[in-house]
Amino acid sequence: MKKFIIDGGVRLHGEVKVSGSKNSCLPIMAATLLAPGKHLIHGVPKLGDIHTMMQILRVTGASVDWYKGAEESRLKDHTLIIDTSEVNNSEIPYEIVSKMRASFLVTGALLGRLGSAHVARPGGCAIGHRPIDEHLYGFKMLGAQLEEKHGYIHAKGNSLVGTEIHLNEQSVTATENILLASVTARGKTHIINGAKEPHIIELINFLNSIGTEIELENDIIMINGRSSLDQLHPSEYEISADYIEAGTLMIAAVITNGDITLIRARWEDLTALITKLQEIGATLEKTNNGIRVKKNNVSKPCSIKTSPYPGFPTDLQPQLTSLLSIANGTSVVTETMFEQRFNHIPELVRMGAQIEVDGRSAVINGVQSLSGAQVMASDIRGGAALVLAGLSAKGKTEISRIYHIERGYEGLEVKLRGLGANIKKV
Repeated sequence: MKKFIIDGGVRLHGEVKVSGSKNSCLPIMAATLLAPGKHLIHGVPKLGDIHTMMQILRVTGASVDWYKGAEESRLKDHTLIIDTSEVNNSEIPYEIVSKMRASFLVTGALLGRLGSAHVARPGGCAIGHRPIDEHLYGFKMLGAQLEEKHGYIHAKGNSLVGTEIHLNEQSVTATENILLASVTARGKTHIINGAKEPHIIELINFLNSIGTEIELENDIIMINGRSSLDQLHPSEYEISADYIEAGTLMIAAVITNGDITLIRARWEDLTALITKLQEIGATLEKTNNGIRVKKNNVSKPCSIKTSPYPGFPTDLQPQLTSLLSIANGTSVVTETMFEQRFNHIPELVRMGAQIEVDGRSAVINGVQSLSGAQVMASDIRGGAALVLAGLSAKGKTEISRIYHIERGYEGLEVKLRGLGANIKKV
């Protein structure tokens, strides 16, 4: 089993390029099913979850490969060629879907392309109960007939019709799935109380690039449905920087009293985190091509409460918890999104953190420093939190089950080594 070994206490400095957003790539890859032809998607991170979605697209009949052309291109190593001309299969088996929750996104796309989808209930990180009720509600509102048996969702809808869909919660994947299904629904669809995360906006931008007409106005997503696949066409599209990876690296700079410039990071995607890092004592500034983060003093405590975008992201809560564990004072972290998003805290306690969990809140009494220990990643972001803790800890930290981390971060140890960290994968 692979693991990371970190000798902590090194101040990180330098420049690092942020990879393309995994959370943008996955729904966009599913969206290519809607427009028959050859798509070029640039800036795709080489991650486990991306390879899982490649498998799923191949099951539908699509051809998916990394670009291997001879011509010069700065993007060629991270460009996917997806040819959806021959898509003809709407059944996605459990053994693939169980690996990743985002697999379920092909349901909406297959409904739009083939008029049917037979997809197993999704899997993914063990961070709490994540029902698909909102997805199914949206499909039903569009006119799809649904049946669940033997662990599979069977959806049929040869003539979907646009309508007004009020979501009970701002679910990112439900918003994405309903968006994909509504593209070929006759008439107009309005999604009210949909998610507004940066990767939702990027999915809308991609869908518009293949010929759809989608607008976001007064927090309502408005889709003008296309009655025929002939009105859609393949696209060439470049994925934006991953704001969760950027946020993780920003916290790495602060937790090590470092000075890092993040190339491609977008300030507007990270305002909630930036506000908290400034409160903690970091200095942040926009650069011509990204964000610079620096800090050289004791961290101050703060309190955070996760909420849908533009609130504080749940996907950055574990990483900030690691930082607050060495702040000078008491912090409170409240997790409103996922009830098991504190799985990393017992591992931080093994490293000397003083944290008490009470329901959905964690009270953190900062210590002067953490101590290296053997710890275990249980999910993507919790694993990243342990890496950050190891970077600041005294002594050696060994992190096992790093396959969780590698589902969401491309070459994290390589990027950190480039900033001076003593980290290796064995």
